[in-house]
Amino acid sequence: MTVKLKLRNNDDTYGWPLISLHWLMAVAVFGLYFLGLYIIDMSYYDPNYKTLPHWHRSVGMLVLLALGLRLLCRCLDRSPRSLPGHGLATRVMTRSAHTLLYLLMLVALASGYVMSTADGYGVQVFNWFAVPALPIELHHQADRAGWVHYWSSTALVALSCLHALAALKHHFIDKDSTLTRILGIKRESP
Repeated sequence: MTVKLKLRNNDDTYGWPLISLHWLMAVAVFGLYFLGLYIIDMSYYDPNYKTLPHWHRSVGMLVLLALGLRLLCRCLDRSPRSLPGHGLATRVMTRSAHTLLYLLMLVALASGYVMSTADGYGVQVFNWFAVPALPIELHHQADRAGWVHYWSSTALVALSCLHALAALKHHFIDKDSTLTRILGIKRESP
């Protein structure tokens, strides 16, 4: 196995921009999910009552930015070729799962934004910059967006776990390079 991180994707591995965004976003999605679960049960008297929701919203907005960057990278660069051992069913399931992961990320992040701006105020991203609120207010905006945010985030984390299990199955059982490509490792032919 050799590790050569390149800027662009090639036939065998992803380039470092997509690899970096993949792993940063994976950590952020899981961190945001569990932080969000903690925030739901937080009382007004919790010492982190204002800080943790601010961090949650700020990181969420940065992940939304990273998602846009990641989609741009995907559009501007080719994907590694399909592995020879992957049949049509595997390729269709892979493409469907990736598309659903992107859609769930977008829905979870957008609904979090809609919920956070329901009071008419924008989101301060670590006090670096502000993302303005929507110019319109919807009926029960916070409640409806909160419901969508919770369930899309839960589905995203569940599908991400299946995604990780599939990658581990490919690595340890099928012994193919599915996992190593997103680590930037090119497996040498046996």
